[in-house]
Amino acid sequence: MAKYLMLKHYRGAPAATVDVPFDRWTPAEFGAHVQYMRDFADRLRDSGEFVAEAALAPEGTWVRFDGEGRPPVTDGPFAETKDLIAGWMIIDVDSYDRALELAGELSAAPGEGGKPIGEWLELRPLMSEPPTITE
Repeated sequence: MAKYLMLKHYRGAPAATVDVPFDRWTPAEFGAHVQYMRDFADRLRDSGEFVAEAALAPEGTWVRFDGEGRPPVTDGPFAETKDLIAGWMIIDVDSYDRALELAGELSAAPGEGGKPIGEWLELRPLMSEPPTITE
């Protein structure tokens, strides 16, 4: 079994097949989209392939250590992931091909008019162990 992260993006990925922003969907269309993702996750729970998921709020803050007792908060100069990443799901599957199959299926979540969005998902394997460094 191998674990994969599927990332959903607000923007920054190539355009979806049905490229209509969420804010132009009706409440029913948005509800159908969310229900599709819930049903998808439930099916993966039943098959034992589900690990975790979360939708992310658009708010976010950059934080870094800058000396003892001073953790400043900043909003840059890095890419604003709060504008890019909409949510994620981790799956645990038998093969890369199965991970591709599930990512393709999640990409077909309905959007405006109930049509499959065809959004691009970023599929990344999770590292099982840290790399070994040799000299």
